[in-house]
Amino acid sequence: MTEFFDALETREPSVREAALLAALPLQVAHAQMASPAFAEILKGVDAASIKSRAALACLPVTRKHELLEKQQHSRAQGGNVFGGFSTAGFGAQMPRIFASPGPIYEPEGTARDYWRMARAIFAAGFRPGELIHNSFSYHFVPAGSMMETGAHALGCTVFAGGTGQTEQQVQAMAELKPAGYIGTPSFLKIIVEKAAEMGVALPSVTKAMFGGEAFPPSLRDWFTAHGIAGYQCYATADLGSIAYETSAREGLVLDEGVLLEIVRPGTGDPVAVGEVGEVVVTSLNPIYPLIRFGTGDLSAVLSGPCPTGRSNTRIKGWMGRADQTTKIRGMFVHPGQVDQIAKRFPEVIRARLVVSGEMANDQMTLKVESACSGPDSLASKLAEAIRDVTKLRGQVEVVLPGTLPNDGKVIEDARSYQ
Repeated sequence: MTEFFDALETREPSVREAALLAALPLQVAHAQMASPAFAEILKGVDAASIKSRAALACLPVTRKHELLEKQQHSRAQGGNVFGGFSTAGFGAQMPRIFASPGPIYEPEGTARDYWRMARAIFAAGFRPGELIHNSFSYHFVPAGSMMETGAHALGCTVFAGGTGQTEQQVQAMAELKPAGYIGTPSFLKIIVEKAAEMGVALPSVTKAMFGGEAFPPSLRDWFTAHGIAGYQCYATADLGSIAYETSAREGLVLDEGVLLEIVRPGTGDPVAVGEVGEVVVTSLNPIYPLIRFGTGDLSAVLSGPCPTGRSNTRIKGWMGRADQTTKIRGMFVHPGQVDQIAKRFPEVIRARLVVSGEMANDQMTLKVESACSGPDSLASKLAEAIRDVTKLRGQVEVVLPGTLPNDGKVIEDARSYQ
């Protein structure tokens, strides 16, 4: 598969970047004007000045738990169910509402391919005129609608399989002969195994696009052995499509409609290419204009373009969760506090708080990378900063630059719970 969904995928990176940065100040201004929540969050910001990544990085990150808190507070006061984040109200502009755990309520607008899933579905091998068996849920969460509207935009017909009823799923696939499946990888595996148990062949199902779960190489190989080429996408109920896998199987290519940053967990500070951090996305969606939205997911940017010829930035995919808040000796310690300690000392390159010991005997060690020639002096100053910021005592270990793991962890809980 070397075809492209459209010409946007092969643009010169500089052309894409210029287009994104041209749209950015307009979206910031729109959010300030039409979203009461962002009018407050971005109060005093000159939208016209937000025309570079450096300027964007100066804006606050709004994380999922903050979005939930604002929604809950607004609803408790009898106010807007979306906490003021949506720019549209009930009616023709908003045909559906969905709910994620929390609950967080998300609007669906009327734009064609509102969630921008068609590009990812195309990259997974689906083409106009095909039938797709969609086994994502159609109630509460938006996954079913996300995939269906993307498939329709691509020109495909959808069978709304939803979840459960495995034998009926097998029967529908056998009789309708869809070109492929969209849903979680675990459910398709159950369907394929049930079909074998029933003695029913499913020769038409040769491709799949997966989401909602991890898709390790071992499972990919299992599907390949059963004649199914499976690809993954990375999407959220707040943002829609963020990135998608291609036939190169070398990371995930960013969607054309988002501006992505990788930041150090607990902060809004972008990290270097290749360093693991939290995925922060600015969406160009006018109905739900999320500016610097912290997904809580960990990933890293891959250097170089995709071998398929798509020129957008690639990320490694989902690498875990960024929220590493940990309770130590009865006190919560946040990643932002570790960053606050490290920023007091210019000679500190990176920091990682390691919590060890057994239950009720927590030991806290702050490991810092530094080329400082006087580590003892630095260590004593850091120990004082630990007490000042966290109100807890901890040890300090100064290590050489490049020693700490590149896994996005700012707080490592290495305690024994046995």
